Amino acid sequence: MAADKKHIPKDVVIIGAGMAGLTAALYAGRMNLSVLVLENGIVGGQIANATGIENYPGLPGVSGKDLIAAVQEQAEGFGAVIDEFDAIQKVSLKASPKLIETESCIYETDVVIIASGMERRKLPLPEERKYAGKGVHYCELCDGHMYQDKVIAVMGGGNAAVDAANFLTKYAKKLYLVHRSQLRADEISREKLRENNKVEIMLETEVKSLRGASRLESIEILDKATGETKDLAVDGIFVNIGVSPNTALFKEEVELSEDGRIRAGEDCRTNVPGVFAAGDVRGKEIRQLTTAAADGTAAAILAEKYLSNKKRGKISW
Repeated sequence: MAADKKHIPKDVVIIGAGMAGLTAALYAGRMNLSVLVLENGIVGGQIANATGIENYPGLPGVSGKDLIAAVQEQAEGFGAVIDEFDAIQKVSLKASPKLIETESCIYETDVVIIASGMERRKLPLPEERKYAGKGVHYCELCDGHMYQDKVIAVMGGGNAAVDAANFLTKYAKKLYLVHRSQLRADEISREKLRENNKVEIMLETEVKSLRGASRLESIEILDKATGETKDLAVDGIFVNIGVSPNTALFKEEVELSEDGRIRAGEDCRTNVPGVFAAGDVRGKEIRQLTTAAADGTAAAILAEKYLSNKKRGKISW
């Protein structure tokens, strides 16, 4: 019962421990604010699984795991508390103070920074649930090692899919990249994949069904040009077909765009005073690690300014 839960005050509660959330925690902690970061998944979000990041300034070739660990250490060094294990059940962002209810307690705060990020879209086939973890995977870094000397398919055509395919070639004896249209990944990543003799790229091709007894054994594919279907024997398929914003918890609390992201400008302010949105969950054109860090910076600095003005009775939004 919520009435039995302990109420804990915080200056700032940050929802999400990806690059945006951790950067916000670093800055907010450095300004001597009481900071709590709540994360329902793994610290670092999607970037934690990146094997080699080549476009983060000053750190060429750093792994996502190492980069996130460094930012987390900085944030905790300035007093931020990061909680991965207490799942959020409900938020009341228009209340005063704002309430964040978890499984174990209720946090009271004047500022919430939503940095809940995105999650990978599931394979939209009825058999997906049957083979999830038994041949159907979404994290190449987590599960790729299970497919040493096996036949692997990768589904998708963006940078995430092509980078996953390049990574998985270290395990696969044969790898198929299956995509329903043309590749959208950058040319460097595409060329690297084309040059690998283990790889067969199958464009204008759709995955129609999954087959196998207790685990995945083959995928049925459709050649869109010819209309022909065939079974392709694979041991596993890694799916990279886009992402969806993690905003279900906030749909009745803040204004969302048509694609489900939170409406907020470059100042990261939402339509609710004291609530900021940072990182990929915010509606914006460019989504990169550097822009996530920039959002976290802006949100934390403006959060401190909001709290300072609120104490003086000079709230503006």
